[in-house]
Amino acid sequence: MSERSQLTLADGATLCVESWGPADAQVTVVLLHGWCLDRRTWHHQVAALLEMRPTPRVIAYDTRGHGRSGSTRLASATLGQLGEDLAEVLRVVAPDGPVVLAGHSMGGMTIMEFAHRFPDEFTRRVAGLLFVSTTAEGHAHTRYGLPPRLALLMRAGETLGAGLLARSGAWRPHRAVLPALRPALRWLLFGDEYEDAALQITIKSVGGTSLRSIGGFRTSIGEQQRLDTLARLGNVPAAVLVGDRDRLTPPPCANSIAEALPGTELTVYPGAGHMLILERHVDVSAVLADIVRRAIPVKRRRTLRKAA
Repeated sequence: MSERSQLTLADGATLCVESWGPADAQVTVVLLHGWCLDRRTWHHQVAALLEMRPTPRVIAYDTRGHGRSGSTRLASATLGQLGEDLAEVLRVVAPDGPVVLAGHSMGGMTIMEFAHRFPDEFTRRVAGLLFVSTTAEGHAHTRYGLPPRLALLMRAGETLGAGLLARSGAWRPHRAVLPALRPALRWLLFGDEYEDAALQITIKSVGGTSLRSIGGFRTSIGEQQRLDTLARLGNVPAAVLVGDRDRLTPPPCANSIAEALPGTELTVYPGAGHMLILERHVDVSAVLADIVRRAIPVKRRRTLRKAA
């Protein structure tokens, strides 16, 4: 069973937070979803983590303007704000003990903002990292799987469209046309093989994101540059995962993260797209579980080995 609560942030925005597992667990795992998605995209990893022994505490929340969380002001639709939101979530919902942060797409970028803005807090709290289908270099490597000239045209159109959507308010009229957009979303977000349920939950998540959030976060996502931040994080147990058919954050994005962050393990999944946490959920869950085990405090780890 999970516990669902509403967290009111300093600026009045509200987040829908869901947690599982024992409150006194040795490690807390915080799952951060991607742009235009919500916490449900991590459901496979939540189930896998709850089968671990000892069981970690697991927390997932909908980013402001996404899912069941409240809307965001346009001025607050930035990655910097999301980094501050993550800091507040940790202070209120998981104030003690080591944490493992796992971020998909925009969620990974949120982790980088948290590290950039609160380096001492990051060093004190974070015992493991998982970056899935994300980037530290904005849209520098994004080609949408297209030839360079077509990619530039698509980016220009996307940027123009995002600006219009950002000023369209906190409503969600696009839900009515999502069935017609299903082939386009499938092409953009998924690789060679996928389960229909994975596409369905993705479409529902996009439908739950306001127009302001869809458009508003685009500028910040495209401009972020955080390789220097990653290089200063030290030797934290970490992994970077990407699909070789990812049209939004292709393998060069993952390569640069792995090169910047000391000791990071990089895995590229053939045939997989951007929704790796759904497409290759067994593999992603296994990597995350390994990071969680490595994040268990040393004394506790020794006790478990003796008991075994």
